[in-house]
Amino acid sequence: MEQKINLIFNAQQAYKYTLRKSNAAERIAKLKDLKSAIEKHEDHIYKALQSDLRKSHFESAVTELIFIYGELDYAIQNLSGWMTSKRVGKTLNNPFAKNRIYYEPKGVCLIIAPWNYPFQLTMSPLISAIAAGNCAIIKPSELSPATSKVVHKIINDVFEEQEVACFQGNAVISTALLKLPFDHIFFTGSTAIGKVVMEAAAKTLTSVTLELGGKSPTIIDKDVNLQKAAEKIAWGKLVNSGQTCIAPDYVFVHEQQLDEFVSLYKAAATKMYFKSDNKIDPRAYGKIVNQKHYQRLKELVDEAIDKGARIDFGGSFDEQSQTINPIILSKVPCGTKVMEEEIFGPILPIITYTNLEEVIEQINAKSKPLALYIFSKSNKNIKYLIKNTSAGGTCVNDVLIHISNPKLPFGGVNGSGMGSSHGLFGFKNFSHERAIMFQRSLDFNKMIYPPYQGKDWVLKMLKKIM
Repeated sequence: MEQKINLIFNAQQAYKYTLRKSNAAERIAKLKDLKSAIEKHEDHIYKALQSDLRKSHFESAVTELIFIYGELDYAIQNLSGWMTSKRVGKTLNNPFAKNRIYYEPKGVCLIIAPWNYPFQLTMSPLISAIAAGNCAIIKPSELSPATSKVVHKIINDVFEEQEVACFQGNAVISTALLKLPFDHIFFTGSTAIGKVVMEAAAKTLTSVTLELGGKSPTIIDKDVNLQKAAEKIAWGKLVNSGQTCIAPDYVFVHEQQLDEFVSLYKAAATKMYFKSDNKIDPRAYGKIVNQKHYQRLKELVDEAIDKGARIDFGGSFDEQSQTINPIILSKVPCGTKVMEEEIFGPILPIITYTNLEEVIEQINAKSKPLALYIFSKSNKNIKYLIKNTSAGGTCVNDVLIHISNPKLPFGGVNGSGMGSSHGLFGFKNFSHERAIMFQRSLDFNKMIYPPYQGKDWVLKMLKKIM
């Protein structure tokens, strides 16, 4: 397999010089072909997501396919404008020069995709890579094998391997790929593996985009409609069984509203994901991806309980179906793993507070999150929380939905990632912004050439101008 990887990589390295000459119409045609192939394989994609994660048809449509169709349409509509060189202003030291920014492809790109949204998070960076005129090698996750097979089929239907290739397999494949001197690497996954990717990229000084995760906090101000907040948080936490990189990881609730919030969250979760007999509805509620992650989540809960945390809702585990019912934990001691590690499951710790200063202090004591959510009616408090915290993205009075707007950059900061994706930001991410200056025949640069004797007047003039 490593020999085949090297052959395709070398073929792409040669073909990238042809591909960089492609115009907007040619790239748009490829995006349209990709869209047609996805439409052709829709039923297979839905079945694959059901097999890998027990995702319902509706959830798969909303969070995977419709999202990608939107990304494709937005790129198709705007690519000509994105590719157009941009004028920039002149400077006093070169008043007659013409200045432009050209967007050129980075070259051969590696896209390593995760298992939690295995279709969306494979296709989204690929759309940007194609729009920017790159070759790409895709490595989908082995933990979502059914979806990986469909992705492989779609890629083979649309592209020659010298332009886009897909390799299925385990970490051995990823290791072989990371040895190669790619022009750019786009990785989505855990912070721990992100560090491995960045270390490998550093050996060849390859640029990277890291879409990671972290502990995304949710702050509920005392003045909000608590029922609406509970409904939104329950959906954002429990969609895909909590296996979402921007899911609310833990919630700050005013100490006087803990019991009310628990009651409202329980009602919202029950309405969305339980049947009339109070049993979980597998038609709406997904499974944990595998036994390893199931066991990891169970151990997080067990450790928190052993150290004094309290289960206020849920707590049912079904190992055979890899299902963990929604759980609320309160009175969670500091230092427990559930408060230190990204949860990535349907477990919601609740932290009570008396004032927003202590909320900010606790958030800033952790690594910068991928997302931060604020529920408040007070513009003063909203501005205060935004100004005094840092996060990859922030959503006010809702959760998750900021990712759906391709006009907004999506990405992390420090421990939650680097670089931006979606829309124009994804196009730029897979492009090199090349600065080009066209000097006119009339210029004054000779004034600054040696010899310098007798040119004190030039220095005085330049200082005065500056």
